[in-house]
Formats: sequence, structure tokens, C-alpha cells
Amino acid sequence: MQPPLTRHAQVRMQQRAIRAEALEGLLEFGREAFDHRGHAVILYFDKKARRRLEHAEPGIKDVNHLARCYAVLSREGAVLTVGHRYRKIRRG
Repeated sequence: MQPPLTRHAQVRMQQRAIRAEALEGLLEFGREAFDHRGHAVILYFDKKARRRLEHAEPGIKDVNHLARCYAVLSREGAVLTVGHRYRKIRRG
């Protein structure tokens, strides 16, 4: 079951051409990182998550495009926004 999307997240998915399948993949296989402010969780694909996705969905198209996607979730679990990564996610 997909968590609720805020209106902002819906608009960003449309503007940034991020399909619902990419969000589902993030929710199922993505790695979690905290935002260092205590407000949200960032989901993204690292190498291990990408391999799990490729193994679980062998016929998936454009894995590199999916691998650059990220999602920001609130502490309650609602998707706040989504986007494409251009820099590494800070984990430490």
C-alpha cells in the first residue's frame, strides 16, 4: 500500500516526470537517510538498493533513471516531495 501523497508531491511527480512505479520502487527497495533536522526521512537508491531492484524486477527499463530518484517522507509516512538526485545524499 502506497503512503498518502501531499498535493506538492503529486505536482512534483508530474513536473519531474517521475512515475508511480519509481515511487513504489523507492518505498520497497530504497535506502533511508534522515534529514538531520528530525523532520523527515529521505528514500533513495544506493548501489545495494539498485541491485535488489534489478534482481526483483529483471525486466525493468531504465534503471539508471530510477536510481537518481529520491522521495522525502514525513515522520507520519506521507510523501512530501520527490525529485532527481544530482548530488550524493549525506548520511553522516
